[in-house]
Amino acid sequence: MRAAKISACQFPIARGGFDDFRSRVEQAMAEVPRDSDYVLFPELFTVGLLTVYPDASSVADLTRIVEFTPRYRELFHQIATSRKQIVLAGSHLEKQGDLYFNVAHLFTPEGRELTHKKTHIFPAESQWQTTEGDTLEVWDIGPAKVGVAICYEAEIPEVSRILAYNGAEVILCPSFTFSEAGFWRVRHCAQSRCIENQIYFVHCCTIGNAGAPLPPGYGRSSILSPCDQPWNPNGIVAEAKTNEQMVVTASVDLDQLYVNRKTGAATTFRDRIRRAPMYNQYSPYRPGTGGDLSTGERVEASDTRA
Repeated sequence: MRAAKISACQFPIARGGFDDFRSRVEQAMAEVPRDSDYVLFPELFTVGLLTVYPDASSVADLTRIVEFTPRYRELFHQIATSRKQIVLAGSHLEKQGDLYFNVAHLFTPEGRELTHKKTHIFPAESQWQTTEGDTLEVWDIGPAKVGVAICYEAEIPEVSRILAYNGAEVILCPSFTFSEAGFWRVRHCAQSRCIENQIYFVHCCTIGNAGAPLPPGYGRSSILSPCDQPWNPNGIVAEAKTNEQMVVTASVDLDQLYVNRKTGAATTFRDRIRRAPMYNQYSPYRPGTGGDLSTGERVEASDTRA
């Protein structure tokens, strides 16, 4: 059995400088089992660093935290290499040229740094001057093949579909939602992505309310599976408490995904491709009307386990 042990660090917003931030990250890591293969922090969990600027008056000033990018990267490089774990350091704003991106940084035990730029910016992010990325990556790293979908990307079915179709077994989702409604949008979509693609999905949340100019965070981090045997009927492998700082950890059976795709009660991964010729009769899938689907040959080539 190929297994992956995953830890999601539900992280609260707090006012303070980088030393305070480092201390809170280290406290969270102290709760992470040493044998976890993947450690996940949430989206823009560095937002509290904005409070070091006394004149910051609104979330529109958030781009100023890019000044901490080198220290942020150094911190998580050190954590990943010293603990010999794969760490997705949530996401952080990064400036490239004149553009700002919401970037997820994945650090490896060997010292590599892999990045994913958020491809679908949530409407409220427009006031942060962020630009959308244009690539979706699948990394064969550690025991699993993983992809990243940052928060709102979970609400765009095509993102997870492309990642799963290209081999992702686990999608890591750093998330920051400002309201209970926002949380449930991402959570329900994350569970849908598990069912549609027969994959695991890790939803890791920024939480807390540190006061203006920082936005509040609402969340309940979880590790999710398809809703089918041999998993829990509700598709929840493990779950944190709402809006409490904590680490949630679980092991998942990667090989079982391939068994489920062939013999599960619902074989959605295969069936979504099986009817591609029918889809291709209609917009937007019909050629020349916004894109067309594959004929399914790739899924037969890649779905060879079990």
